[in-house]
Amino acid sequence: MESIFVYIAKSAGLVALFYCAYYFLLRKETFFTSNRWFLLTGLITSVVLPLIVYTKVVWVNPTPIPNLNFSNTNLIQNTESKSFEINWIYVMLSIYCIGLLVFLIKFGMDFYSLNSILKGKKVHQQADFKFIDTNENIPPFSYFEYIVYNSSMYTPAELENIIEHEKVHSDQNHTIDVLISRAFCMLFWFNPIIWLYKKAIIQNLEFIADKEAAKKLSDKKAYQYTLLKITTHESCVAITNHFYQSLIKKRIVMLNKNQSKKRNSWKYYVVIPALAAFVLLFQIEVVAKERQQIVKEVSGEIKSVDVYKIKKSSTDADLEKIKENLKKLHNVDFEVSDVKRNSENYLTSLKVAIKNGKQQAQSIQVNGDKAIKDFGVIVTTDEKGQKNVGIQTDDDAKTKVAISKKVSLIDASEPDNAKTTTSKTLITKIDTNVNDNTNTSTKTNSNANTNTSTTVTIDTDNKTNTKVITTTNGSVIAISNDTKVNGKVLESLVIVDGKEMPAGFDIEDIDAKDIKSVNVYKGINAVTKYGDKGSNGVIEVETKH
Repeated sequence: MESIFVYIAKSAGLVALFYCAYYFLLRKETFFTSNRWFLLTGLITSVVLPLIVYTKVVWVNPTPIPNLNFSNTNLIQNTESKSFEINWIYVMLSIYCIGLLVFLIKFGMDFYSLNSILKGKKVHQQADFKFIDTNENIPPFSYFEYIVYNSSMYTPAELENIIEHEKVHSDQNHTIDVLISRAFCMLFWFNPIIWLYKKAIIQNLEFIADKEAAKKLSDKKAYQYTLLKITTHESCVAITNHFYQSLIKKRIVMLNKNQSKKRNSWKYYVVIPALAAFVLLFQIEVVAKERQQIVKEVSGEIKSVDVYKIKKSSTDADLEKIKENLKKLHNVDFEVSDVKRNSENYLTSLKVAIKNGKQQAQSIQVNGDKAIKDFGVIVTTDEKGQKNVGIQTDDDAKTKVAISKKVSLIDASEPDNAKTTTSKTLITKIDTNVNDNTNTSTKTNSNANTNTSTTVTIDTDNKTNTKVITTTNGSVIAISNDTKVNGKVLESLVIVDGKEMPAGFDIEDIDAKDIKSVNVYKGINAVTKYGDKGSNGVIEVETKH
């Protein structure tokens, strides 16, 4: 809804731009025909240009996968009770619609009035013109090919001047300009500039008709007297080109003015820089996209990670879609039950059960009367195609598990030859298939107060430069103390309890029993937090002391 008002504001601004250019630079020039097209171009530009948006894509590094937490109580999101508020957007839209309706009715009445004048009258055809000599006391006017006048009100000489003037209007289709300007006044009735713009269009059309008619008449002064005589008429048909217009003095001045010099035509191009500035400021939309990273196995570890988000606003159709994708893409069984929603249709309670082949079923249940916090199902795939499934939340995990994997990151947005071997850190907690033939370390965590259980498995293959730490609270932490780029090992920055450790510090010197948590930062996240010191990665260790 807000986009409609943004569009209206942009359109109004462009109308004001063209009107100011005409009023201050062009209205005193005698380039009447050029002014006509300039003014029409301004109207068309004001409705088309705001719709043209150039999208500029800015590539950013992907957001790290957040830590996992299986505490059911943390999935509850507090929602504030909303009091009644007036939606001013709908109020303004209602006012706009009422105004538009009023002007549409007025246009209909004007059209009906015109039709009543033309209907049933005797028409005299001459070339492309249709003349109607009426008995009504109205000023002469033209409407497309129709030219209407009351011959009893004028002398033959005056009538000749009038008809030549109206022929110009009819021959050059000035009625189209009048109708276009009238349509814009109805659509943008709230904008005072558009009414001035319409007046400028109609006045310029009169300048054109006066100039062309005077060329065909022998007595130019008599034509000017005819203009003065017609000013006595007070009523006219609004949607026609009528001979009488206000500012007769202005028309006479322009009729006698010398032709403007061609070098003054530069004034038409003044709007181009202004339009360019408008596009640069308002019509370029910057879109941030995450670099698509394809994780390729180097040392027999994680190949890809997929996260299926479950939001508080997820519908039954959304949940069914997640179920279909998990089954189709990963052969993972996903079932949701005990679904409850509040008055705002937000999820407040649900039970999620996940089963990956022969793995034990993992479940999480949330109960409450407040909206849940967003969480998701995370699926990791190794190079052998083995799927590992878990549940991901957006909260900070009470138990942080950092698995450092050496992978090759291939940026899909860069050329194929731009590949860098580095250390990829995945912050995750997963359910995995335990194989007695592999070297694994497992730990099962459960909470008696919640319906939640999970198994954490970490590859402890000592062939990789990875250190595995099992803390006293049962957390299993695997970290890598180096980053490898183009075959060169770069030592990561180590921070212990907020203090920077000297170069060459070995994490193995810390007793595993004293470690409370470990965080690993790579790339832009490390540099953002620690500056150039973190360019090779940062390992934060928090101890219990």
